[in-house]
Amino acid sequence: MIGQFLTDRGQVRSHNEDAGGLFYNQSGQLLAIIADGMGGHQAGDVASQMATKTLEEKWMQTTTLDTPEETENWLTNVLEEANSSIYQQSLEKDECQGMGTTIVVVICNEEFITVAHIGDSRCYIQNSHGFKQITEDHSLVNALVQSGQISKVDAQLHPRKNVVLKALGTEEKVESDIQTLGWEEGDKLLLCSDGLSDKVMEEELSEYIKTIESIENTGEKLITLANQRGGEDNVSLVIVQHELAEKVGED
Repeated sequence: MIGQFLTDRGQVRSHNEDAGGLFYNQSGQLLAIIADGMGGHQAGDVASQMATKTLEEKWMQTTTLDTPEETENWLTNVLEEANSSIYQQSLEKDECQGMGTTIVVVICNEEFITVAHIGDSRCYIQNSHGFKQITEDHSLVNALVQSGQISKVDAQLHPRKNVVLKALGTEEKVESDIQTLGWEEGDKLLLCSDGLSDKVMEEELSEYIKTIESIENTGEKLITLANQRGGEDNVSLVIVQHELAEKVGED
């Protein structure tokens, strides 16, 4: 498995409140994270970095996760721990009051991926069935779309499209959505903050992700495109490609 993490401040914001990364545990399994911080007195970056750091530290202590159940339990427990740490700091420090972060996390091994998310940072998969959003935004406009009050087109233009219904660290308890899917060699994942998904439509994301270019070049082009279209928000993404180790004896 190979991956690339890229983040950019954008064209308008004075600093970057996004965080994330790619981390391999002791058996070579991959953890991918995108966290989009919010709230507080410029403390969104504190929340997103705390979430990323907590997951990274716990992951580096992990030898291997062999089953979907084991992986889902690990994610549930570590996200609960991250939530408690962020929430506690928001209570103890005035400058951190109200801070929180969206988060999307994927654990990848050879047979399956386990995806957890809170908020509107997203995960997409490109496979033999096409390009599909795996996660379901915890946002006001998505709730309106699901209830039939507005269309998906209306959602793109809605004045409150960036209002999230839950985030990591804003409340004492938060529940993430977690699911496990199979994947195969050649499949790709895209994790991103809304700084990308608000500016680049799903059909366009698909066209970029399914190209044969390197994942680094693809990621850079997507960030450039979001910035060319205004770049009002920080833009962050992870691209992961399922690649098996080279088989001994093959040409």
